[in-house]
Amino acid sequence: MTCLHRPLPRSQRGFSLLEVIAAIMLLAIAFTALMKVAGASISLNRNAAEHSEAAMWARSMLDSAYVGEPLQTGSRSGQFDHQFRWRLDVSPWNQVGVAPPTATLHLYQLDLDVQWGPLAHPREAHFRTLRLAGPPVASAGSQQVDR
Repeated sequence: MTCLHRPLPRSQRGFSLLEVIAAIMLLAIAFTALMKVAGASISLNRNAAEHSEAAMWARSMLDSAYVGEPLQTGSRSGQFDHQFRWRLDVSPWNQVGVAPPTATLHLYQLDLDVQWGPLAHPREAHFRTLRLAGPPVASAGSQQVDR
């Protein structure tokens, strides 16, 4: 009895081992690249969330600064919570020159720095606004305030 082995036509042959290994390598490289992109996306999302929270704290601070109390020139600093720290500098602002001494209202520049993260390498956002107020109340330098 003779066994006849006819070669299979090209359309019915399977993949070679080399082709399978090449396909797996290509999938591994694509998966690695996708994981790096996903990791970077998570990091950028966290960074954006921290900046948004800093902006929220800053807006709250600048909206309520010196509303129920007279405006004081100088510096104040404190903490919003365990993560975010702030420093507020208030100085007279006059674009044209010295304000006339008889003026009842003056413009003041409020510069707010919000910091978060480690003290060695903090992340920081700076906010600035102008506030219209009566004559300045002299401050005794810097004060520390917890908010």
